[in-house]
Amino acid sequence: MLALTFSTGVVDAVGYLGLDRVFTANMTGNVVILGMALTGAEDLPVLGPSLALVAFVLGAALVGRALRRAAKGWTTACTLVIALVGAGLAVLAGVTAALGDAIPVQEGETPPPAALVVTSTLGLLMGAQAAAARRLAVKDVTTVVVTSTLTGLAADSRLAGGTGEGWRRRLGAVVLILAGAAAGAALLRWHVGAGLAVAALITLVSALLGHVRARVRPAATEPRRVDTRT
Repeated sequence: MLALTFSTGVVDAVGYLGLDRVFTANMTGNVVILGMALTGAEDLPVLGPSLALVAFVLGAALVGRALRRAAKGWTTACTLVIALVGAGLAVLAGVTAALGDAIPVQEGETPPPAALVVTSTLGLLMGAQAAAARRLAVKDVTTVVVTSTLTGLAADSRLAGGTGEGWRRRLGAVVLILAGAAAGAALLRWHVGAGLAVAALITLVSALLGHVRARVRPAATEPRRVDTRT
């Protein structure tokens, strides 16, 4: 989950810096951008954030429905969803490489249709990932935002009179999404597809490791049968 949080930082850096200031995972950012744009603020994108927002909701709804009857925790269905997200990111990395100079989109320019398709697809994939993460229910690690994580970190800290429980996980999520965004911005200097390729690799490895761990854990915790025969 923390690895997926890092890859989300990479994807959002690619979206914001390479796709005309669009967040494809952090929908709070898009809602704020749209709100400012609707009041007449100049040079703010509208179409890209709108498409990303709609696609994100669609992706979350589809995966939410698919996992509705799945058991809590990491299941084969969760593995499939995360793997599909990774595969989708890999395809987009190849697509953006093939598009050449059409992406990244320079600030102030009208995004070409190809860039809007990439934006929408990224929103769909991140919505799917967020729905799967919600099903996994790791406290304060949603993989797509850290506002609630920061709130929990501060409100449950010893400074606030709490026990500080889970601070390592919460702090790790904040640091990793920050590091992911930095890595995505750095990779963008090479090509927009580079960040997506790295995010795809991390997501696919996470799907594999999560699946293996989920299969190993029940076997490790299953009580041994004692032979009572004489």
